[in-house]
Amino acid sequence: MSQTTDGPVGGPSPLPDRTALIGALYAVGAFGTWGVLPIYFKIMEETPPAEILAHRIVWSALLVGLMLKALGRWREVRAILENRRLMMWLCVSSVLLSGNWMLFIWAVTNGYILQGSLGYYINPMVNVVLGVVLLGERLSWAQWTAVGLSAIGVGVLAFGLGEFPWIAVSLALMFGFYGYVRKTAPAGAATGLFVETLVVVLPAFGYLMFLGWNGDGAFGAKSWGYDLLLIFGGVITASPLIMFTAAARRLRYATVGLFQYLAPTMQFLVAVFVFGEAFTDAHKITFCMIWVALAIYSADTFMARRRAA
Repeated sequence: MSQTTDGPVGGPSPLPDRTALIGALYAVGAFGTWGVLPIYFKIMEETPPAEILAHRIVWSALLVGLMLKALGRWREVRAILENRRLMMWLCVSSVLLSGNWMLFIWAVTNGYILQGSLGYYINPMVNVVLGVVLLGERLSWAQWTAVGLSAIGVGVLAFGLGEFPWIAVSLALMFGFYGYVRKTAPAGAATGLFVETLVVVLPAFGYLMFLGWNGDGAFGAKSWGYDLLLIFGGVITASPLIMFTAAARRLRYATVGLFQYLAPTMQFLVAVFVFGEAFTDAHKITFCMIWVALAIYSADTFMARRRAA
């Protein structure tokens, strides 16, 4: 079956493209879910971030594993497990992904959602720099301008707050390097995630068992509703990834790239309007500069793809 995109390369489709519409809905579902994640972690803030992370790893591994079994894709998993080089890269990506999850959970539960959203805003700029440093890619003047504005924006926030926004920068760097590793380690989205969680599932499960044995674990100690919320951590980990994959198969990748800004925008709105995080003058200047940088970067990417087409 041939892959359908949102219109022919040479111009817009003369008829409404139902496949593109479905792809757009999947993209909104994926990035929208990531956008409201802070609300879930805030609800769970009575539980230590490390315990939330462990539940997220265990339940997502179980859920994705069952899904792959139902789809008859265990052969892909075995092929990855038997590939020593690929497993080495996925072990690295597993550590980066787990660290990214842990830091984001900690940031949300400690009132740093704004920094978290800023981190995912500047992530595309980090990807651009990594492309230059690690892959030898060349940047256009527009891309250099976008990277420069992002760097200045981070500096303004550091100066205005009197401290370096280490959460935002760390999240962007970890996810940037994670993306680079996954580019180097070609594995499917679902199978790759399963193996990544499989790498750390035993320590995570052991940690949960240790907490339960000592009577310190949240699971089974509060209510069945709270237990379901902990299990739900696996759903909110796996479901947006599945929707993202479905969107990527139906849309041009540049189109998917534009949808990615939905998640940090929603996190930004949640931080300011739901949880009332302080939005200082330094934040205003920084976010404005980041948004301008993203506009320049997106326009340049779009125009480059149009020229190539």
